[in-house]
Amino acid sequence: RHIDIGSRIDGFVAHVASFRVIEIVDIRPVAQPCHDNIKFVQGNLMQPSTIGMADSVSSLHAIEHFGLGRYSDPIDVNGHHKALSNLVRMVEAKGMLYVSFPIGMKNEVHFNAHRVLHPLEIFENKDIADNMILRRFDLVNDDGALIHNVSVESSVDKVRYGCGIYTFQKKA
Repeated sequence: RHIDIGSRIDGFVAHVASFRVIEIVDIRPVAQPCHDNIKFVQGNLMQPSTIGMADSVSSLHAIEHFGLGRYSDPIDVNGHHKALSNLVRMVEAKGMLYVSFPIGMKNEVHFNAHRVLHPLEIFENKDIADNMILRRFDLVNDDGALIHNVSVESSVDKVRYGCGIYTFQKKA
């Protein structure tokens, strides 16, 4: 079972749906997707008990929006950390978690649009630190180049506005 939280339907979700069923969860209403492999549930990651668990969970370019009120969610300065903790709880033992968000030299909030996080910020989350093993880190740098399988530390103080793509596995 793969559950995706908040990723774009016309991007990642559509690609996955071309070869397997994907359940998507979003706080915003979405017109019922016109593909048999896409199952939509309107839900709130801040209340994950209604979503369930899976061996594969993703949230691509959504974490940076949680708690900023842009999508009718409540204002919460720690919204991104709460979202990360809830994602970890959704992943079954030995399951995979795929997360991406904008990274930069320091944590920033760009009005109510999104956050840019320091590449190591994700490891400040206790649930990530205690329950997950980083299996891979990919990076889109300032020039838009995708750099595969590098150390997170290699991006520190080198990316002003890029994208960190983290692949975690939950401990047994």
